[in-house]
Amino acid sequence: MKVRDVLQHKGSEIVMISPDATVRELVALLAEHNIGAVIVSSDGARLDGIVSERDVVRNLQTLEPLSEKPVSAIMTEAANTCAPGSEVGSLRVQMTEQRVRHLPVLDDGKLVGIISIGDVVKSAIDELQFERDQLHSYVNQ
Repeated sequence: MKVRDVLQHKGSEIVMISPDATVRELVALLAEHNIGAVIVSSDGARLDGIVSERDVVRNLQTLEPLSEKPVSAIMTEAANTCAPGSEVGSLRVQMTEQRVRHLPVLDDGKLVGIISIGDVVKSAIDELQFERDQLHSYVNQ
């Protein structure tokens, strides 16, 4: 299964935030969409970075009020990415080894979606279910 197949099924909506937005605005956006990460983009098309709940938590120990800091202060700039033609199975390994839970999907440098570890796990479960159904049908014919 390819990343494009997962995006086709789940949709390619991309929740974005400006690097100048505050962490308070970020937290509200995460809660509003019930998601764990947001793409950071200054122009709505280019990938400037990614920011997650984990980034917020890791920065809570600072003495400065975190909620008024800009997102750019806590985002990951060099985000790991994947392509629509990437094999979802390889993402399981990549996400585990790199300890990331969200990957922006770029097609020729253009942002076309985001895939989460939940999407990857769901695709694995769907594949296993399909194989089980096929074996069950074969055995019972």
